[in-house]
Amino acid sequence: MTSEGTSTVSTRPAAEQHRSIPVPASTPAPDGRPEILALRALKLGDLLVAVPALKGLRRAFPEHRILYAAQEWLRPIVGLTDAIDDLLPTHGLDDPLPIEHGRIDLAVNLHGSGGESMGRLEEIGAKRRMGHRSPGWDGPEWRDGILERERWATLVSWHGVPADSLDCRLRIPDGGSPAPDAVVIHVGAAYGSRLWPVERFAEVARTLAATGHRVLFTGSMKERPRALAVADAAGLSDDTVAAGNLSLDRFAGLIAGASLVISADTGAAHLASAYARPSVILFGPAPASEWGPPPGPHTVLTDESLRLGETFSPTPDPALMAVTVEQVLAAAAEHGIS
Repeated sequence: MTSEGTSTVSTRPAAEQHRSIPVPASTPAPDGRPEILALRALKLGDLLVAVPALKGLRRAFPEHRILYAAQEWLRPIVGLTDAIDDLLPTHGLDDPLPIEHGRIDLAVNLHGSGGESMGRLEEIGAKRRMGHRSPGWDGPEWRDGILERERWATLVSWHGVPADSLDCRLRIPDGGSPAPDAVVIHVGAAYGSRLWPVERFAEVARTLAATGHRVLFTGSMKERPRALAVADAAGLSDDTVAAGNLSLDRFAGLIAGASLVISADTGAAHLASAYARPSVILFGPAPASEWGPPPGPHTVLTDESLRLGETFSPTPDPALMAVTVEQVLAAAAEHGIS
């Protein structure tokens, strides 16, 4: 695997490096300010671990407009960082970045250090670049095995932009929580390797609901059937299933007001960190030493000795399967939820 999270590195003919591409209507128009483009065309958790670096850029370049190149669905959270001015809709690295050549003053590679991301940023002809050391790029060496928040804060700091890896808080969205003090159990995950069993989530939920806690199940619309199955197995009504019913900013508000968040290593867990909400995080294929929470009211449960680390596997990682219902309930009790 490369630092781009893929198994291959693409190369492009030099003649293609500065070709003109059509700029879609979704590309933000210039507003007269010099512009920074930060590339991280990944998911929610990836955005949240880059927040310290983005805040460092905001402080260092108050007169610049900061654009964040990522998927459109992240827009509601991008606005809560108070570090980014606008989103440049970017779905992965397969296509050129949808922005005019030569428009960007500073291109920042928060995506990786491989040929895909470096190449896409080279194509846009920015006046200056920040990234890890790579052919044609100055910067720090890529280091394996470090916390992602630290990686990106260290990167921009190396380039003269001070950043604190613990500066990861988000603003609470307008309207706050739709269910203050709920116990939020996030039952979904992007890959099967992070899916803790339905029956275990159900037993945790049943136990906490029986002691008077309001339990809500979250996830995407695609994950709603799984959330309904957990609720049914727990003996709880469909009204406890918020999966698929919340916009991303409302979901962030729910996490910000939760009494406890129980989740695999997903965007929900990273939101709990961003709002310093008590959380119990179940780790499987990803090492907590790289993706774990900052200091605070967060408990990590896993068995590193069993971890296979196969992120894209359809079956739960043994490190995740080693986590028991009893461990989750004990961790919840340590956070005052029992």
